[in-house]
Amino acid sequence: MQADVPLVVPEINPQALRGHRGIIANPNCSAIIAITPLWPIHKVNRIERLILSTYQAASGAGAAAMEELRESTRAYLEGHDYAHKVLPHPYAFNLFSHNTRIDPATGYNDEETKVREETRKIFGDPQIRVSATCIRVPVLRAHSVAITLECERPITPAEVRALLKDAPGVKLVDDPERNHFPMPRDASGQDAILVGRIRQDLSDPGGRSIALFVSGDQLLKGAALNAVQIAEVL
Repeated sequence: MQADVPLVVPEINPQALRGHRGIIANPNCSAIIAITPLWPIHKVNRIERLILSTYQAASGAGAAAMEELRESTRAYLEGHDYAHKVLPHPYAFNLFSHNTRIDPATGYNDEETKVREETRKIFGDPQIRVSATCIRVPVLRAHSVAITLECERPITPAEVRALLKDAPGVKLVDDPERNHFPMPRDASGQDAILVGRIRQDLSDPGGRSIALFVSGDQLLKGAALNAVQIAEVL
């Protein structure tokens, strides 16, 4: 969050690279996966507010957490006790608030604060209102995010699909007839962020809000791939 250190997602703000002084920051994995599909929308109809709920995989906490999920699941199915060591709560068949420090003043944990502040910095828009709830779920790889966005002007699901159809780094997976939408199982190993469940937010009578769901590989676009893309742009 240092003002003189670029925080870059190449599909969004590659121009920020020109201001580096030797260090370029790679954003938070949840922020990358959540906002990359939102940028094509923001460019044509500014997003004023975001409400995000993340479903974060074990891969975000490293190889040891992935192994703890495997071993604890095996123990649970075999009826054995398992003493968790890597994460603060039992992981098999469970989910819990992201294991970062909670700010006593705001009630938000560090992961949620990162998503808010990094979104504003990457978009170059400090006025975006962002509220995030970050949850660790028993998935090995690939984070998912449920998003509700509110734009300046009315917007329809058809307009959103058209904006995302050929957007860089994004793949539409939006098939209501087959109930086929983004899943971490499908996103694992893919460079693109999967986007679907695109629908009007019926709680907004002004028609300015859209709900959608995304999944992206935390080890690829959420981390290493984004760093490689930065190097390629340089």
